[in-house]
Amino acid sequence: MENIGLIAGNNRFPFLVAKEIKKNGGRVICIALKEEADIELGKVCDKIFWLSVGKFQKIIDALKSENVKTVIMAGQVKHVTIYSAIGMDWRAIKVMGSLVNKKTDTILKTIASEFDKDGIHLIPSHIYLTSLLAPKGLISGKKLSSDENKDVEFGYKMAKGIAGFDIGQTVVVKDKSVLAVESVEGTDECIKRAYKLGGENLIVVKVAKPNQDFRFDVPVIGIDTIDTLRENRVRAMAIEAGVTLMLDKEEVIDKAKKAGVTVLGI
Repeated sequence: MENIGLIAGNNRFPFLVAKEIKKNGGRVICIALKEEADIELGKVCDKIFWLSVGKFQKIIDALKSENVKTVIMAGQVKHVTIYSAIGMDWRAIKVMGSLVNKKTDTILKTIASEFDKDGIHLIPSHIYLTSLLAPKGLISGKKLSSDENKDVEFGYKMAKGIAGFDIGQTVVVKDKSVLAVESVEGTDECIKRAYKLGGENLIVVKVAKPNQDFRFDVPVIGIDTIDTLRENRVRAMAIEAGVTLMLDKEEVIDKAKKAGVTVLGI
């Protein structure tokens, strides 16, 4: 039985990964990030270490103590948590000091390189959850009008553009105008900002980055996403098919239908 490391951020993603690892015969050795992870994670992991984001060497030591060679990162870690990591140990300080910039990809690829130095290898975070990837076409809700489909096409091009610069992966559009671009605040806050500017009947488009590194930062939507769409009177959300994870997929589809929000894979 192989020990698989799970570095857990917030929300449901880590729970689902842990469940699938165990279903596939692995033992889950969890590094629960104290600033982000849910206290209930201890119930689904075989062993859990509660450590702060900035304690990089302790994270490495904990994984090595359990003979972990393979690690998955799952769950959001807010940028503000990374930037304000208080009490960083010497290794975290070294990593942060070596960065040429603080874009998400730069930070995470540098962290992955540090893990490799200790014989610990990051694998794609959706590797156990391929059944939850968004299919192509209409997923839930009513078909879009011709004009709404044109907004989706427009939004897709815009979203791919910002994703290529590692700014964000989501845009909100209306009448072929970009109302909001996701940055470090995350998808939900981007949607709320767009609603304040443009009102109802918005189109949200979420994509993967060009050459996305699926070891981290996989596009994800979940039940909370649908709540945000409903509360901000979004008409539709288009997500990139085959690469976007739909956590609690059946519940997401059902909730979107009841909320009158169209979800489609593009």
